[in-house]
Amino acid sequence: MKKPLLGISIMAEADFVSAVLPLLQNNAVDVLEWSFDTLYHTNEPDWLRDLLNFYAENERLIGHGVYYSLFDARWTERQEVWLQKLKEEVSLRKYNHITEHFGFMNTENFHQGVPLPVSLHPKTLQIGKDRLYRLQEAVDIPVGIENLAFSFSVDDVTEQGVFLDKLTEDTNGFLILDLHNIYCQSCNFGVEMQEIIDLYPLDKVKEIHLSGGSWQESVYGKKQVRRDTHDDVIPEEIFSVLPSVLAKCQNLEYSIIERLGHTLKTEEDKENFLNDFNKVKAIIEASDGKKKEKSSWNKWQIQLPEKPLEDLALFEEQSRLTRLLFDGAGAGVIKDQDFHYFKTENWDPEMILTAQNIIKKWNPY
Repeated sequence: MKKPLLGISIMAEADFVSAVLPLLQNNAVDVLEWSFDTLYHTNEPDWLRDLLNFYAENERLIGHGVYYSLFDARWTERQEVWLQKLKEEVSLRKYNHITEHFGFMNTENFHQGVPLPVSLHPKTLQIGKDRLYRLQEAVDIPVGIENLAFSFSVDDVTEQGVFLDKLTEDTNGFLILDLHNIYCQSCNFGVEMQEIIDLYPLDKVKEIHLSGGSWQESVYGKKQVRRDTHDDVIPEEIFSVLPSVLAKCQNLEYSIIERLGHTLKTEEDKENFLNDFNKVKAIIEASDGKKKEKSSWNKWQIQLPEKPLEDLALFEEQSRLTRLLFDGAGAGVIKDQDFHYFKTENWDPEMILTAQNIIKKWNPY
């Protein structure tokens, strides 16, 4: 009888540390997830380094990348440097596995703070596999990919499970199923959460993420847009589907609660966070626990071309799309673009506007 380990995504902010201290003191946190590329350019505080090392030494540390950008159509020095730093990180500290996000987030002049989706197409799949191969080649531990919250259309929502299945098929890779990301898609496109979850290869899910988010007012007078902002309590709808997710994901090893470090300022915030943690813990403990024993993982041999795959036509489209979003081009202009790799004609105007807001927030100049 093996139940998934419950943990948190650790943050460096003082507010966060004071909120989670009772859990750490009670040994309630089975596992830590650390976004290793967020502090690459600064020194980790001593307490954080000691805590990460303690969990690593006990084989209870997992890594989560943010900035690799899996579907960037052009290979740049930035990705080379990222992989080199990752190699250094995993040589210094033992991670059980590492993960990255689906989508692309970097083009020439932008470093926006959210990955944008790509459509399932033989060329985008090829690029994604090449990037994932290079990521897996860099480390001798399992590599997984997380589903995306943001979608431009219901097509993005319904094809992502298939895309992730194809993406990971040659690397012995796995999935993170982020339930709040599914909740965002469910709210924004009017599809039941369970219906979306069932589109994923659930046997490949090794980790789940649980978090809260926020609502953005609708410009078009329709329903509000749900955003994956990690700054509030876990919605009840997620707690409702969690038991069935635990039952269906037979290879699940980790359940991770995420909350941004600067969003736990008040005593009420901290209390709500602890309540969420305890609710998840109770649901896991009440689950049947008929999980398979952790299977041994083998790194598959991949014939990696020396030169990373690039596609300048796809890169041009990614760059043009990002520029149009940054410049605030009207939804009609974007939907009328002659794109080969993006099905903009099917995109929801509300979501185009949401993407523009996100890019402006992260690239103010």
